[in-house]
Amino acid sequence: MRPLAIAVLATALLGTAIPGAGAAAAPGPAVDELADTQLDANAIYFESYDGLVNNNAFQKNGLLTYKGYQYAGWYTGDRSAVIGRRALSQRSWQTVTLPHRLSADDSHNVISMGISRIDGRLHLNMDSHSSGFFSVKSVAGLVDDPAKHPWTSGQFGAVQTTLDGLTLTSQFTYPQFIATPEGRLQLSYRSGVSGNGRNALAEYDGNKWTALGAWSSATGTYTSEHGSSTARNMYLHGIDYGPDGRLHAFYTWREQNNAVMCASGGLTNHDTGYVYSSDHGRTWRTAAGAVVGTTGGADTVAVGDAGTVVDPLGPDHSLMNQESQATDSAGLPHALISYVPGRFGQCTTDYAADRKANGRTFHVFKDAAGSWKKTEIPVPPGSTQRSHLVFDRYDNAYAVMPYGRIVAASKSSGWTDWKTLFDGSGLNAFGEVVVDDTRLAQDGVLSFMYQRRSSGTTPSALRVIDFTLPS
Repeated sequence: MRPLAIAVLATALLGTAIPGAGAAAAPGPAVDELADTQLDANAIYFESYDGLVNNNAFQKNGLLTYKGYQYAGWYTGDRSAVIGRRALSQRSWQTVTLPHRLSADDSHNVISMGISRIDGRLHLNMDSHSSGFFSVKSVAGLVDDPAKHPWTSGQFGAVQTTLDGLTLTSQFTYPQFIATPEGRLQLSYRSGVSGNGRNALAEYDGNKWTALGAWSSATGTYTSEHGSSTARNMYLHGIDYGPDGRLHAFYTWREQNNAVMCASGGLTNHDTGYVYSSDHGRTWRTAAGAVVGTTGGADTVAVGDAGTVVDPLGPDHSLMNQESQATDSAGLPHALISYVPGRFGQCTTDYAADRKANGRTFHVFKDAAGSWKKTEIPVPPGSTQRSHLVFDRYDNAYAVMPYGRIVAASKSSGWTDWKTLFDGSGLNAFGEVVVDDTRLAQDGVLSFMYQRRSSGTTPSALRVIDFTLPS
């Protein structure tokens, strides 16, 4: 029975038995460890851009769940791409090794997965950073009835360097698969390079892929108190459909010209922006509803577009790109952002050292009245890296922070009472983790993939830990 139905039934019963009694308050956030399973005892390990190739929080999806099975993608110690699956009732994983090996020691070259519900296929995109990509898709129906499909290499097609013949760009990065409400599959990616690139979309209808085109602009002039830049790229905090079918995107801009910064050791990232689409990513609007861009058109979302900035911040605070976003059950957009606040100084000179020492994470969201709110999470990340935001069925918020720490805030407080629920000390996790957003939506379990800390290039264990949340 759905939680809302339970609440209505409980109210009716209480009203009969105890006149005047109200419904019980919704529970606050809580976690209870359910299981911790091993994917690979010897997953590839090297540090690059402060991260690991198997565990970047911006992966969508490195871990996903569908129809009672969970799927994971990673590179093992000999660089081979591996896909694993398990029934949610089981703790053991089945694995398939694909005929592809990681091409570079670059943590950007992640494996992302998606499911096209329209034909029951599992799709993978992997191994790219401003270069060509590699893609694989399963046979039709594999994820619709997994128990009847053996987990073998024969269930997957050949490794391709196109999307079934569709060539997108020679400078491809950050694949993110998005399942549309109708069961199609979209692929979000960056075309171009850091500081000079555009976000674009492609779409799969069960028969073929179609390029929808770019929807963000790399051009225009941005001027800070220090200098100007005429090229940039939009870094997404995510791109997700809410419960009403609206497609949400929080982002920050990265300028190409370091002249916009107070010191060369910082980051040129600035401002938190937000746009949404009500037509499957074809047209983009501000939070107030004004059209600011059309995918594949001449007018795309640009740095100077009025009404797009929801939290202004200059480029002197080492604002992190690609943090996290989520929508609550009412369809309201939320994001996590992190940077070095002004109370620690107005100029970061070494973004890694400054973020580790003084970086703080903030929760930004639009309330029901349409106002933007912001709360500092009083648990320092202590890391250069990112956190990931999710909600339970009662709209309590959980931030899965570096090292696998879980902090949370209740909806009843207006998401202001953040506290630590799990400190992650026993995991020995390297840094960022990969959260399974799809499993949380399906069975209320918070599941994330983490890799144990190692050194140099010595492989280490890759694991998945599960927590039950209030039901």
